[in-house]
Amino acid sequence: MTSLPDLHGPLDLTPGPVRAEPLPAGRPVRWGILATGAIAHTFVRDLALLEDCEVAAVGSRRQESADAFAREHQVPAAYGDYRRLVEDPSVDVVYVASPHALHREHVELAFDAGKPVLCEKSLTLTAADAEHLVALALERGLFFMEAMWMRCHPLVRRLRQLVASGALGEVRQVHAHLGFVADRPESDRLLDPALGGGALLDMGVYPLTFASLFLGEPSTIAAAAALSPAGTDVDIAVSLGYDGGAVAAVTSSLTSWSPRTATICTDRGRVDVPAPFHHPAEVTWTGLDGTGAPATPVRLTEEVVGRGYAHEALEVVRCLRAGETESPLVPLADTVALMRQMDAIRAQTGVRYAADDVLAG
Repeated sequence: MTSLPDLHGPLDLTPGPVRAEPLPAGRPVRWGILATGAIAHTFVRDLALLEDCEVAAVGSRRQESADAFAREHQVPAAYGDYRRLVEDPSVDVVYVASPHALHREHVELAFDAGKPVLCEKSLTLTAADAEHLVALALERGLFFMEAMWMRCHPLVRRLRQLVASGALGEVRQVHAHLGFVADRPESDRLLDPALGGGALLDMGVYPLTFASLFLGEPSTIAAAAALSPAGTDVDIAVSLGYDGGAVAAVTSSLTSWSPRTATICTDRGRVDVPAPFHHPAEVTWTGLDGTGAPATPVRLTEEVVGRGYAHEALEVVRCLRAGETESPLVPLADTVALMRQMDAIRAQTGVRYAADDVLAG
């Protein structure tokens, strides 16, 4: 097949489980921002583009940081205490933007206040911690979602719809790469093992998720990594095998300029996803003609709001308005499955966190 089917209709979505009281309509969803790092600034800039969202409060470990964030983004309430943030009655949902190693503590804090949570990826340091938080959310009937914004990106969703239709043939290989040169001190969160640093949890989660979106759960995992003196993975390569015979190759790096591209190879052609593959502006399908030669490439695009973070926020809003406690775009089971994959990769490459020692004890 050399052309694409007409897929300009709606992006199909099966609703998630309804276990919570729907959030009232008629007013914006009010967000509380937990932590004030770079990702929180980026997320809030995209929130500002959405009429159905507003930031009600921000919290930081330091009052000065919360105040500065509030001034920059016109946030009405700023707290130098995370508990005060999550207990603010004007906050409908909490966005957890702290380092990986603190996610379990901060999500639990929000759950204790009865608040739904969107938590940055990687969700936790270990699959066991992720399972704990998922069980807690289910027990309390609270919405919970990992902020894997790539899964909510309109073009990635359209590409999944296209592949699922069978029009592109059978997927046999997936390749995805993400990395950059992290010229930072070892105390930086990206390199500090105490904060869950490393290429895998910060960036490797994207190519691993991309492979899972188009091939599902792997049956075999083989990994190799280069570690820093502190034991943090700074370069990592993973080979994945699947029961149907398909394979995937993914890499992430904190030491080199990665191509940041992805490909989906089928028995009828190839999808090329240019940099940055985890939030692409376009993708290209090159099918094979009747002689097996490549035909004229076909471009596929979708409208994207802001930098793309807005779409995960819109999905959270949709779920809260419907009383859904889990997003069908970012299923909790898939999030936990990815954490198990990363546990296996870390075990093979010798990367350990304090949370691993707790489990071993």
